[in-house]
Amino acid sequence: MSTGTLNKKLFHLTGKVQHYAWGGYSYIPALLGLPVTNEPSAEYWMGAHQSAPSQIGTTPNPTPLNDLVAANPSAVLGEQTFNTFGELPYLLKILDVKDMLSIQVHPTKAEAEKGFARENEEGIALNAPNRNYKDANHKPEIMVALSEFYLLHGFLPADKLKEVINNTPAFLPLAHIFEQEGYYGMYKFVMELPQEDVNSMLRPLVDEIVPLYKENKLAKTDPAFWAARAVVNDPQGETRLDRGIFSIYFFNIMHVQEGEAVFQDAGIPHAYLEGQNVELMANSDNVLRGGLTPKHIDVPELLKHTRFEAVHPQIITASIDPNTKEAIYQSPAPDFVVSKIELQTGEVYSHKSNAAEILIVMEGAVQANGSDAFDVKKGESIFVAYNEAYTLSQTGNSKAVLFKATVPVK
Repeated sequence: MSTGTLNKKLFHLTGKVQHYAWGGYSYIPALLGLPVTNEPSAEYWMGAHQSAPSQIGTTPNPTPLNDLVAANPSAVLGEQTFNTFGELPYLLKILDVKDMLSIQVHPTKAEAEKGFARENEEGIALNAPNRNYKDANHKPEIMVALSEFYLLHGFLPADKLKEVINNTPAFLPLAHIFEQEGYYGMYKFVMELPQEDVNSMLRPLVDEIVPLYKENKLAKTDPAFWAARAVVNDPQGETRLDRGIFSIYFFNIMHVQEGEAVFQDAGIPHAYLEGQNVELMANSDNVLRGGLTPKHIDVPELLKHTRFEAVHPQIITASIDPNTKEAIYQSPAPDFVVSKIELQTGEVYSHKSNAAEILIVMEGAVQANGSDAFDVKKGESIFVAYNEAYTLSQTGNSKAVLFKATVPVK
């Protein structure tokens, strides 16, 4: 491939399904037209992350997207994106959350670089279970709900947290700690408690809420619902209570409707609880965990990177671009922007890419026309290199719905 030019800038893209234990069994296979198996399908990745790069083109000779970028980065990404990020700076995902994800925090860019270098120097393998930093990047992320969606997002405001502590007998011993040492002191205390003290502190609470959960007497807006579910779904739940239960009570529970979005910045503790979403994040897999998981938990590292402050949850709604009619979800992240494109019968979306783009068809079908031309149906994806003028024309008997990821450059 010659430097600086591309003969073709419009490609079929095939992502990779990730089979994490918390995923559902049918949503992603149904979207992608794959058979349902006894293996959960949690995430569908579309991007150039080195651990699971998408494939460009069709069989028998597809090209890994990271190889396409590396062979000609300026032509694929655009000069501005390449000079700023040096790579495709985002990772687009579809998630199907059946069971709760781990309590987690993502580091800043500067801290990710330091942590990645430190663990490399210590000789910790990239795939080691005790590895915190899989790469040197930060991981801000935005999610757009594809269904009714529940998540934990940041610490409750102080007045609400005091109310939770005072109205939950198991937490009354924490009242004076929060009063004197604030969010950091209280969270540090529960995260560093010996396991036997976690068990004894949470046991009366768990004994009260689990029967209510089993009798369907708890609402999903009540932290007791998710705490009880965590215990019931944990194979060790009866003998080893998960300290992540504290976080369920200390954090905001957000109830998000289809089409609404939430942004997670560095340092904001969070956890997805249930539902399906489109997730767009910086090109990273760095996660610092704080509970509700059998995976590695590094409490000192978690405490170092968590923002111990009240969070007032914000729902992001889309703004409509008057020229393209696409619904754009704005966020503070310089790495990415996500938008939704809806095409009714006979409608056409026309655009020229300012940076590399990835699109996935969620409903219906389109014909893509540019430096190549091909049909794209539900569950199929497109990669668009920089500076490509192309159109998407609705085909078939139903409207087409796509999500697009790109970089917010002019």
